[in-house]
Amino acid sequence: MSDEWANKEFIDEKFEGADFNRKHFEGCRFVRCSFRRTPMSELTTHRCLFSECDFSNAKLNSSNHKGSAFTNCTFAGARLFSAQFISCKMTGSSFLQADLTALSIVTGDWSYTNLRHSSLKGLDLQRVRFTEADLYGCDLENADFREADLTKANLAQAVLKGADLRGAIIDGVDFRSFDLKGVRLDIAQAIQVARVYGAEVE
Repeated sequence: MSDEWANKEFIDEKFEGADFNRKHFEGCRFVRCSFRRTPMSELTTHRCLFSECDFSNAKLNSSNHKGSAFTNCTFAGARLFSAQFISCKMTGSSFLQADLTALSIVTGDWSYTNLRHSSLKGLDLQRVRFTEADLYGCDLENADFREADLTKANLAQAVLKGADLRGAIIDGVDFRSFDLKGVRLDIAQAIQVARVYGAEVE
């Protein structure tokens, strides 16, 4: 198998027996493809599209993705230790029970993702879009959400101690569903939260 694939297209293909360790995908398109349990450590992708693909239990440790899209994909149980996503579109993808330790997210759109019970502890998530993302029960301790978009994100039961939300868009967030102790807010956000609790701010 060539170490580099460029501008290839695959629809309904199964790659479960392939070895994509240290491979590079450039401008490729994958639709409804299966990468279940596939070794993909140190894989790099650039401007690729993965639509409705299955990465369940795939090994994506130290993989690097720039300007790629993973829309409505499944990463159940996948290993993403030290993986990096730069300006990627991840809308609608699910990461249930995935290992996201040392994950790096640089901007990008993670709207409508399912990250329930994931650990994003201490991650730099500045300017990332999490519109209506499911962050229920996540460990977000000391995470940096400055200028992120958390519109209608589900943060119920999430641990946010030490998290920095200053400058983030928090419209539609239910602040009564998690503990605000230790969370850093700017003045405008503090007023917004106070109004949620019925305070009259003048």
